[in-house]
Amino acid sequence: LSEQKIVMEEIVMNEKNPSIAIDGPAGSGKSTVARLVAKKLGFVYVDTGAMYRTVGLYCAENSIDLENMDEVKKALQKVNIELKYDEGVQHIYLNGEDVSSAIRVQRIAEYASKVAAIGVVREKLVEMQRNIAENGNVVMDGRDIGTNVIPNAKAKIYLDASVDVRTERRCHELEEKGVSFDKNVIREEIIERDNFDKNRKINPLTIAEDATIIDTSYMTIEEVENKITKLFMGEVE
Repeated sequence: LSEQKIVMEEIVMNEKNPSIAIDGPAGSGKSTVARLVAKKLGFVYVDTGAMYRTVGLYCAENSIDLENMDEVKKALQKVNIELKYDEGVQHIYLNGEDVSSAIRVQRIAEYASKVAAIGVVREKLVEMQRNIAENGNVVMDGRDIGTNVIPNAKAKIYLDASVDVRTERRCHELEEKGVSFDKNVIREEIIERDNFDKNRKINPLTIAEDATIIDTSYMTIEEVENKITKLFMGEVE
């Protein structure tokens, strides 16, 4: 057994479901890094953003008026979300249908941002997220994970990056998908999303007092992954 594996086994024996909470704005690298860290540690990766996107997808497809709370509550009763893993890759199901690809379009991202600001939606999904964390070791990323969902996480990380860097990342992602874009529009969308997330009334994006801030602007994914793993293992650089 490697030294890291031995230490990992000791952590699991001595603590009940130690987990990692990763928060940060769009484009900071949360999801990519969280997947890698989860794979390295043998933990379950939970993409909370995908859960909000799934609710957003249902609302978009069923023309739900997000200003009408009665309508939103009725819609939530018809939303069944399941997370399943195929060879370590998370798939998200909405009422039995795999919507992992359908939720990744910009229109649904905008819906996700809107439903994430609705109290009853957050209550439902946060309860789901906490249940997942209580039943296993997780690496969970989002915008209120360390401050609200799993405040007792063993390691809390806040990933950040400059607006310009996050804009470049988003443009590169769209370019690889063959999607046309206007760089200036993408930049403004990121700024608008930041402002919305940080200023919403319910569980806004904030930095937990005991979180470690990592600026990923000029770091490789591997460097960020290694830093988080060392922090979790209690290693001091």
